[in-house]
Amino acid sequence: MRSVLASVGRRATSRSAPCAPGCMVSCRLESTGRTTCFGDIFDGGATDKSQPHPAPEHGVPGSIEGNTYLQEALQHVQIDAELQRFLLRPQREIHVELVITMDNGEVESFNAYRVQHNNFRGPYKGGYRLAPDVDMQEMRRLASLMTWKTSVMNIPFGGAKGGICCEPKNLSQRELERLTRKLVQHTRSMMGPYIDIPGPEISAGSRMMSWFFDEYSKYKRFSPACVTGKPVDLHGSHGREYATGRGAVLATRELLLHAHAGKIANKDFVIQGFGNVGAWAAEMIHVRGGRVLCVSDRDGAMTNEKGLDIPALRRHLRAAPPFGGSLLSFPGGTKISHDQMFSMPCDVFIPAASSNTINETVAKQLNCKFVVEAANSPTTPAGDAVLREKGIIVCPDIYASGGGVAVSWLEWVQNLQNFRWEEDEVNRRMDRIMTDALDPVWKLHEQKHLPLRTAAFVYALENVIKVAKARGEGVL
Repeated sequence: MRSVLASVGRRATSRSAPCAPGCMVSCRLESTGRTTCFGDIFDGGATDKSQPHPAPEHGVPGSIEGNTYLQEALQHVQIDAELQRFLLRPQREIHVELVITMDNGEVESFNAYRVQHNNFRGPYKGGYRLAPDVDMQEMRRLASLMTWKTSVMNIPFGGAKGGICCEPKNLSQRELERLTRKLVQHTRSMMGPYIDIPGPEISAGSRMMSWFFDEYSKYKRFSPACVTGKPVDLHGSHGREYATGRGAVLATRELLLHAHAGKIANKDFVIQGFGNVGAWAAEMIHVRGGRVLCVSDRDGAMTNEKGLDIPALRRHLRAAPPFGGSLLSFPGGTKISHDQMFSMPCDVFIPAASSNTINETVAKQLNCKFVVEAANSPTTPAGDAVLREKGIIVCPDIYASGGGVAVSWLEWVQNLQNFRWEEDEVNRRMDRIMTDALDPVWKLHEQKHLPLRTAAFVYALENVIKVAKARGEGVL
C-alpha cells in the first residue's frame, strides 16, 4: 500500500508555509530550512518527501480559490488576509492507493481521496462517493461546500469530502467490500467520531457505510458514530433515506413563505432528476398538494399537464420489465425531451441530479419563478448570472440540499448516546433545523440587498469566522 498524505496540523507548533507557490496545503518548515511534506506518517512506512507538492490550477472550475460564489461573498465580510487564506484552503488532503484482489484473482489498484477542508466548528463531515471521475480537485471543491453547508445549517460540523476512483457497476459486492475495508485500514487514524465522520454519496449507500463501521470497530472498538448513513438496523437513523429530498421540500416551503408566494399546494413543479432525492421530493410535494408537471432522468422526461401521479410512477419504476422499470414507459404521461422540460412553465424548478446542469444556455430556457437546488452545485456561475437577470430567485444548494447532513448529525448524536429516536422525533427536529436556517439568510438578503445565494455564503462565512475568533490563535 502506498499512500500520500498532505497535512497540516491545526495546532502544529512548527512554523508552516506552502512548500511551493500555489500549494493548497501548508507544510512544516524544519529548522534546516528544508520543506517536508508528511507522507505515510499515519499508515507506517513514512518517507521524507522533500519534493514540493504540484501546484493546483487556481481560478479553474473545481478549485477552491476559483469558487465564484465564495469570492463574491467575501466582498461583504470583514476578514483579515491570513484567516481568509486558511478558510479558502483545505487543512488536510489524503490520497491513498487501494490495492485489492479481484474475484478473478487479479490484483488491481484504485485511487482514493479525502479532503478535510475545515474543522473550526466541529469534526469534519462529508460523504464518500464511488465514481470514475473522482479526483482531488473535485474533492477540494465539494469539501469546501460542506464547510459552508454545515455552517449555514448551524450544524456543529466542519467540511470534508472523499471518493474512490472506480466504476462501481463493474465491481462485485465482494470487491466493493474489500475496497471499503482497505480504505478504512489506511485512513482510520484520520477518521473517527470526533475527527472526521464520512457518509454515503454517489453509489456509496448504507451497505458501504456498514462495512466502514464494521472495519473501523475492529481497530477502535465499538464505534457506530464513526460514520453516518448506516441501515436503521445497524445503528442508523430513521428518516435518513429520504432526508435530502424532504429537506428540499421544506426549503421550498420556507422559501415560498418568506417570499410571500403562498404554499406548496396548487403550485406547479418541474423536477430534473428522479433518483433518490428527486423521487422523494416529488412524492412529498404530491402529498402536500403540489402538481409535479414533469420529471426526468438521463434518458428523457415524462410530463402530464394535470400533474403526474407520483405514487403510481414510483410503483411503475419498482416493477420489473415489461410492466415497469423505466421512466419513459410510464403510461400516465407523455415523453418529452430535456430541452422541452427546461422550458416548461412552472412555479418552481428543482434540479435534483448532477452538478453544472443549469448553465447559461439552460438558464435562458427556464420559465419559472423559483429554483430550489436539491443537487450539489447544479448551477454554474454563468447560469446563475442569467437567473439573476431574469429575476428568478434561487434557493442555494448549501441550504436546499442540507436535509441529508441535518439527519446525519441527528444520527451521530443518537450514536454518541447509544439511543434511538422515533421517526416522528427525527422529522420534527429536522423540520426545526430547516426552518431556523433560512431566517438569518433571508434577513441578510433583504437588509443588504444580496442575492439569496450570496447571503447564504455570507452567513456561513460569518459563522465560521466568529468561531475562529472565539477559539483564538490556536486554530491557525
